[in-house]
Amino acid sequence: MIDYQSIIDTIVTHSKEATNRGIVASYIPELANVSSQKFGIYILDANKKSYSSGEALEGFSIQSISKVLTLAFSFGLVGDELWKRVDVEPSGDPFNHLSLLEQENGIPRNPFINAGAIVIADILVSRLKKPKEEFLSFIQELTNDSSIRYNEKVALSEKRTGYKNYAAASLLKSYGNLHNDVESVLDFYFYQCSLEMNCQQLTSAFYIFMNHGKCQRGKIYLTTNQVKRINALMLTCGFYDEAGEFAFEVGLPGKSGVGGGIVALLPNTYCVATWSPGLNAKGNSKLGMAALEELTTKTGHSIF
Repeated sequence: MIDYQSIIDTIVTHSKEATNRGIVASYIPELANVSSQKFGIYILDANKKSYSSGEALEGFSIQSISKVLTLAFSFGLVGDELWKRVDVEPSGDPFNHLSLLEQENGIPRNPFINAGAIVIADILVSRLKKPKEEFLSFIQELTNDSSIRYNEKVALSEKRTGYKNYAAASLLKSYGNLHNDVESVLDFYFYQCSLEMNCQQLTSAFYIFMNHGKCQRGKIYLTTNQVKRINALMLTCGFYDEAGEFAFEVGLPGKSGVGGGIVALLPNTYCVATWSPGLNAKGNSKLGMAALEELTTKTGHSIF
């Protein structure tokens, strides 16, 4: 048997010794207030056993990790109709670039770049009577945890400074790929990104992607085919223009956020979440990437 606890304790020790911890995101002012010294890691395995080390129970803004959860929610509601409005190809560009959107007539390259996630947000705004409340309820039900909340300060901070997202939404609208007004869609989008969770809660939310669409309580949220699609997108697009590097070094489907979180999974085996706010040049957690590479190297387990 693999001693996960010993491995993650060693990873936390190595994180404390790291001198280059990356740079905390500052373009969203509220995120700049978080200390780069934080580090946590949490594993939830297929038998529902958990392993925790470091600051794994401290909440943080999950940011773009939320894009997987809105994708799952909308995929469950509309099925394959979703793919008429967003593609499934890696972008090779940073998450907020707009050049491809214009070249490809308003169809975002995938659901995990900002433009693609804004289209997914538009689908939910169209389908739900109270999008913010219903999405939060979906996450609380998925995790069986009613304590999960939006971080209002982060949401408002993004709203005041998210000029590129306003540009992306306006461009989508000009191509007819945004059905609601820009303000309504971005209000929901900024709130979904502000969702505050900890590493334990993230592994609980992502358990369905490791467990064929079933949560820990056995409720089915997605079909096996839908889970396959979402996991494939996490592997190829979950880290923007560093997705290839993550697949090469770590070998797991996963998703990052500029709040410093990363969540990844090995189907039928475990979910793992790390949190370290310092980012590398590509906008992914520097120590989180290193931690997950160390985890898959020491366990010898990846999807390859």
